Amino acid sequence: MNKAFTREPEGDAGDDDDDGAPGLPPLPPGTRNYITPAGYRALREELMALLDTERPKMVEVVSWAASNGDRSENGDYLYGKKRLREIDRRIRFLTRRLDIAEVADPSLHHGSDQVFFGATVTVARADGREQTLTIKGVDESDSLQGEVSWVAPIARALLKSRQGDEVVVATPAGPERLEVLAVTYPTPGP
Repeated sequence: MNKAFTREPEGDAGDDDDDGAPGLPPLPPGTRNYITPAGYRALREELMALLDTERPKMVEVVSWAASNGDRSENGDYLYGKKRLREIDRRIRFLTRRLDIAEVADPSLHHGSDQVFFGATVTVARADGREQTLTIKGVDESDSLQGEVSWVAPIARALLKSRQGDEVVVATPAGPERLEVLAVTYPTPGP
């Protein structure tokens, strides 16, 4: 039997629950999709750029390539269709994530010494090293910028602690003690 006519089992490649999010951890069941105002704006801008610019350009390329005749060996057509599927997958993902997003403004906690979503926290590790990290949303955190998702083990351990507290973080090497040295939040805007 030709593979083109076989039915894919549920949860296989046809399932698009994690559309457009390679390597992005899913939200834990029953939790909210917290995001900062800046993160929400960035995702919204990406969605609008895909809808208003990138997708129409790719539709035009695919349409032009299709008009050239034989599609089976037409590289522009094949690549264009593939890219169009990627764009559509990302649009679906962004739309879903923005629909369930709960914007939490960290500047509301400005001046607080307690760790909440959006805090920038400086901790001292047991070996004396200091580390500064900012707790952000799942869809906006960038570890290369010192940002961690609020669902990460270190963020979960830090949430609701205060400056001067010690917290224990579960790590692959075993529990690690961290001392909270400083907690800061962005200054409220006008």
